[in-house]
This record gives sequence, C-alpha cells and structure tokens, in this order.
Amino acid sequence: MSNSSGVKVNAPSYAPITLTTWVAGVAELTQPDEIYWCDGSVEERDYLIEEMVASGTLLALNEDLRPGCYLARTGPSDAADVPDRTFVCTERPEDAGPTNHWANPDAMKQVLADKFNGAMRGRRMYVIPYSLGPVGGPMSKLGIEITDSPYVVVTMYTLTRIGNPALNAIAMGGFWVPGVHSVGYPLRSADGVTRPDVPWPCNPDKYIAHFPGTCEIWSYGSGLGDSAVLGRKCFALRLASVLGHEAQWYAEHMLLAKLTSPEGEVSYVAGAFPSGNAANLATLQPALPGWTSEVIGNDVAWLRADRDGQLRAINPGAGFCGSVGGLSGESSPAMLRALERDAIFTNVALTDDGDVWWEGLTDEPPAHLVDWRGDDWTPQSGRPAAHPGAGYVVGAKRMPALAKEHDDPVGVPVSVIAFGGCRASVMPLIAEAYSWEHGVFLGATLASEETGPDGATDVQRDPFAMRSYCGYNLADYWTHWLHLGRTLGAKAPHVVAVNWFRRTADGTLAWPGGGDNWRPIEWALRRVAHQAGATTGICGRVPSADDLNADGLDLTDEQLDSLLDLDPAECAVEADAIERYFGSFGNKLPAELTLELADLRGRIAAKAAS
Repeated sequence: MSNSSGVKVNAPSYAPITLTTWVAGVAELTQPDEIYWCDGSVEERDYLIEEMVASGTLLALNEDLRPGCYLARTGPSDAADVPDRTFVCTERPEDAGPTNHWANPDAMKQVLADKFNGAMRGRRMYVIPYSLGPVGGPMSKLGIEITDSPYVVVTMYTLTRIGNPALNAIAMGGFWVPGVHSVGYPLRSADGVTRPDVPWPCNPDKYIAHFPGTCEIWSYGSGLGDSAVLGRKCFALRLASVLGHEAQWYAEHMLLAKLTSPEGEVSYVAGAFPSGNAANLATLQPALPGWTSEVIGNDVAWLRADRDGQLRAINPGAGFCGSVGGLSGESSPAMLRALERDAIFTNVALTDDGDVWWEGLTDEPPAHLVDWRGDDWTPQSGRPAAHPGAGYVVGAKRMPALAKEHDDPVGVPVSVIAFGGCRASVMPLIAEAYSWEHGVFLGATLASEETGPDGATDVQRDPFAMRSYCGYNLADYWTHWLHLGRTLGAKAPHVVAVNWFRRTADGTLAWPGGGDNWRPIEWALRRVAHQAGATTGICGRVPSADDLNADGLDLTDEQLDSLLDLDPAECAVEADAIERYFGSFGNKLPAELTLELADLRGRIAAKAAS
C-alpha cells in the first residue's frame, strides 16, 4: 500500500485498515522518504543507537565505567520543556481551566497542518505501536506514535512497551490513542533543495497540542523528553486524565512504593510530590531498622477502584526518567546504581575519562569537563557544567530495589496517599486528613515555596502535583476525586500531607530528610492498622512526639513537637491565600472544598483562642 505521494506504507499484514489509512494520511501531509514500523526488538534498538552514534546524536560513554550508556546534547534551543507552548485544545476555555494554555482545536489544527506540511521530507517516518501498562492488562491503554526521530523511538522503547504485541492488541480491536511528532527539520524543501542533517535536529517554533475531544496529540519542533516522547506525560497524564474522568479512573503524577515492615507486613503508598519535593522518596531506603522500600513507579500512577471497592494502582511505564538535579550517592543511591549501565543521559557534562557529571553528583567538581554545550569547562568557568534540566532515561529492570509488582497488570492495593508540599511553617511534618473530602482539600491546596534573590517568598500551588499535567479543568478534577471517596467508602486509603521542609527560627531545616522521611509515613501506616495515636491539629490529625518513631534521631521532644505545631496567625494568612486561589476557578469549584476551607478557619480560630 502506498499513499498518493508514492511512499509505501509498509504496514504489517495484520495492521487494521483504520490504522494504515491514518498512517498513510499523516505521510501524505509530512512527506517522509520512507515509513518504518517498529517491532520493539532489541536488534532494532541497537541498530538505531548505532545510527545515532554515527550521526553524532549520541556519544558512547566509557564502556568500562558506564557500559551501554550514551550522552545526548540537545543544543541550547531545545534544552528544556516548553510549558508556554504546551496546549490543551478544547471547544471552551473553561473546559481546559485556568492552569492550562488553551487553544481552539480548529484553529490549532490549521496551524499544525501548515507546520507539518512536508516536515519529514528527507527523513524516515517511524510508526511506534505501544502499550502503557502490560499489554492486555485491565488498566492498560494502547497508543501509536508517529515520529521522525530515532531518539524518540529508543526512548519509547525504554519507557513504554513498544512493538508487535501492542500492534497485535490494536489489530484485535483495542482502542488506541494517535500521536504525531516531528522535530520540524526537513532535509529537503518543497522545490527539492537539500540541506545536511545536524546531530540534534529541532525547530525553534514549538507546539505540543492535546485534543481531548478527539483524543489525539500533535507535537512539533522539539526532540526532547516529554515534548517528543508522547507516551509519557502527554498521553499517560494529560490525555489519560481526561479518559479517566470519563470512565471513573485516575491518571496521576504520583510515585508508587512498596513498604515492608520488620514483621513482613506489606503496604503500598502513592505519593504526589511537586518537582523537587522529595520525589525520589520511592528510591530511598527507610532509616527505620528492619523496614525496606521497593520501587513500583517514581512519577506516574493510574488508579482505579476494583470490584471489591479497593483502590488499586499501576505504574503504566516501563522505565524511569527525570532530572539529574539533586541526584547523588547520598540522596538517591538506588537511582545512581540504576544509571550505571544501559542509560541515556541528556545535557550532562562529560569527564575526561568518558563518564558523566552534574552539579551535586560529587562534593568537588572535576578539574576539567566538557560541558553540556560541548565546550571546555573548569571550576573557574563561572557557569554550570550541566544544564539545569539535564536528565536521564533508564529501563525499570536496572533499578536495584524494583518491586516484583512493578509489572502486575491488576495493580497494587493502596493503603496511604501522601501529598508532599514544601513549606517553611504553615504545614506540619505530617497531618492526616479528617475525611476523604478533607484529603481532597489537602491535595487541592498543595504548594511549594521558594525564596528569590531579593528574599521574597513565592508560593506556587501545584494541586495533586498535577498543575502541569491535568488535561482538563482542575475544579472538575477535584470533583472527580470527591466522587472516588463516595465509591470507596470505608475502604478508602488514608490521606496525609507531609512536609519535609519545615524551618527553624534561624532558617535551617528542622527535619533530617533522606531515609528519615519514611518515619512519618510509618506513623500513617500504623494509623491504617489502628496502632498509633493522634491529636487534633489545624491541618489534620498529627502524631505527638511519642507517636512518631524518632529512635536514633538527634531531636528532642520539644523539637519534634515544633515540627507538628502551627502558628494560627500564619495559618490565617494561608487560608486567605487559599480562598483567593479557589476564586480563580469560579463557580466550578466544588462546594465541598468551600466547606473544608470554612472548617480550616474554624480550627484556626479555636487554636488561637486556646
């Protein structure tokens, strides 16, 4: 089968006609020189890597130090995600909500038709069938990404389940989400003028457009990360959140961890942490003697109530990716071990012996590096050696603490949901929600604060850590979560808010962090089993110093109490800020959250009067 431009579609014989017709239509628009259907084999991946090494897209690292590892340098114009060029295209702006960049779908498709016209001339078009979640699993979803980037193919190979099994599932009638991506760097113009390729092709004009109404994704101009690898945040969160809203399940920016007690009791924790707020918790071993933690997922979870009313969760991905910022032997030893082999690094620095380095990896930087731009670097250069957004991609099987349930298609039963903020004073170390509605309130008001160069504190709301990833209005999303509580009833997980970032009067961190962050979670698990006490607090039920397992910590009872106590005057200011934030959602705001805010004010007043 060929399209009218003469390019053979080359589809496998069992590919459904609806799929091959769509592929032919995209080829008609983008005009590639050839079409290749990915089978997901190791040989295919290795061949593409060899091609990219030969073209300069990938640099092979020292095989003795980092076997099977590579470095990609994107160049300055494509070194970071582009949130201001990421759109949710709905008929009405209010359906996208105030936290998304909205575009009219018809107008956006006209723009994209112009951008994609001939965008793949001189290139190979790859057709990637893939599954999020184990192929055929009850919570899994199928997709097709068309791309002209071999880097995207290899990354999708690592992070999803690509190839013939997914295509077979589509051929059997499985619903699939279409996605089209181009780097926007054709090698031949419409009149036949050619130009040489470059190691990292991209286009300064970028669009990442999601169409919830037709359930499709179009991405143009970037070759990097979540902007190009459409099976990640574009599908697994933005579009999946819309699909979940329609079918009563939940696509969440959450980690999943398996905790085992010294007695062998197993619990599963889901955690929503805005970027930088201890999102590596899943890879940290608890500082509590006898406890172990295993990773199921570190950034995306899909949740659904089963027939028995138990909330279950899967990690739809097949690998791990993220920023190297903050990764060190002290903060993330398990992740560093995972990155020892078969990993791809992006925009980190290169050492003289062919290894990688980034700020924070070691206490002292090497005397000489090649920085992320490819230039010589020394500690006296006065600029970062690695890009602030430098990252990694690695398969899940490289994680030394990977739980066997990582691939369980029916998911794991969730006992505790934790929302992690970054606040100096207005949130305690941990607070347990008074009710499911209060738990949704804690998630909806999740926030982080940063101190700028001028000393001013900027508070950023990131509800459920989904501000950048929810594909529809967050107020409707909160309503969706409130409905889940009515579905689960007494079987609902306990909801807690945690805050590892409390500050003392002199501005230093009051909590040690690291593996000790599991201590408050251990209290929450004992609360699930009715084996721990709690007292009434402004933000929720809190442990006393005696309830929290602080054995081995160099903290007095007074210091522990201060981690859990709040100033009602500061909390009153916070309540006013929450009211202003809620006001941005207009009449879509669920009434339950308005009532929870009133209850918060009541507890603040009671504390002030006590």
